[in-house]
Amino acid sequence: MNYLAILGAAALGLPLAAGSSVAQEKTLTGERTLVVAHRGASGYLPEHTLEAYAMAIEMGADFIEPDLVVTKDGVLIARHEPMLSGTTDVANRPEFASRKTTRKVDGVETTDWFSGDFTLAEIKQLRAKQAMADRDQSKNGQFQIPTLQEVVDLAKKEAAARGRVIGIAPETKHSTFHAAIGLPIEDRLVTLLKEAGWGGASAPVVIQSFEVANLKYLNTRIDVKLAQLLDAEDVDKDGNIVLSAPYAQPYDFVVVGDKRTYRDLLSKEGLTEVRSYADILAPWKPYILPTKQLDANGDGKPDDLNGDGKTDEQDRVLAAPTSVVKDAHAAGLQVFTWTFRNEPKRLASSFKGDPAAEYKAFYALGVDGLFSDFPDTAVKAR
Repeated sequence: MNYLAILGAAALGLPLAAGSSVAQEKTLTGERTLVVAHRGASGYLPEHTLEAYAMAIEMGADFIEPDLVVTKDGVLIARHEPMLSGTTDVANRPEFASRKTTRKVDGVETTDWFSGDFTLAEIKQLRAKQAMADRDQSKNGQFQIPTLQEVVDLAKKEAAARGRVIGIAPETKHSTFHAAIGLPIEDRLVTLLKEAGWGGASAPVVIQSFEVANLKYLNTRIDVKLAQLLDAEDVDKDGNIVLSAPYAQPYDFVVVGDKRTYRDLLSKEGLTEVRSYADILAPWKPYILPTKQLDANGDGKPDDLNGDGKTDEQDRVLAAPTSVVKDAHAAGLQVFTWTFRNEPKRLASSFKGDPAAEYKAFYALGVDGLFSDFPDTAVKAR
């Protein structure tokens, strides 16, 4: 089935059908699209645990992704945010009740337990939990929070055992926030990677950030690949990207008064700048392949396509692909995109509940990598 033909039909509001007249786009290098296990096999197990990373490797993921925050004693650990309550049992531990506090994160007052207030020894007392309430909760409380060093050791061990490259894609979370509390991430990360022998251009490492200044700094300190993430708040009824704080700009832009948004980084000038310090553009997937609502009966309300009494992501259809992949490739940038999930409620109507169809649509557009909570599905669809 030719998924570019499908995309063209969908953009015109036509029924999905196979075609053969449009060639599949290539990745920048001509190699197959890389599958990055988003926080490990996080669709199946609590995210950012050695067990979730190991499962992802077993499923065939090319890279595993540890989001990075810092402990009070300066150790890099794998958590999605410096706030701990969403992914650990910290709120149920009376010995840590007094650690709950309020801090400003990317301009937003946030009350939680913060990693920077815990030593590594204390972090190791916590246990991970499934972050999404609609996913299997049966493994909650079973797994520890790993350090980045433990993640690197796992990747190396599994690579040696399996005879294939297994990379890591660490994301530096809230760089400006961590610097402000005296626990900057970047030099700690550089030191650890270089000590692991992973400081060169051929290392199986991609460092990601939603901020810009820290990537520019990292570009002077290490030769691994760097990825500029692009965020957004939402998409409107027509599939247009909606930008509003704190998801409109890199937060370091906010701090210095730079008015440019993530959308501005997609201009010709923006892509040229990104290419000066990074190797990869990593936009949220609606930047590449938008979805839109329909109003076939003209009543001014979005159509409930699946008849479940509500309108949500399942009631959206594919719009025309944007030029983001082609523009980024023309600028010499690879393109990674995120996040792919199997649940039917997270799939546009055009994919008819089949997550493989979504993967294949993006593969057909020539993306160089994608982040998936279900890496087995992404690998099989490739």
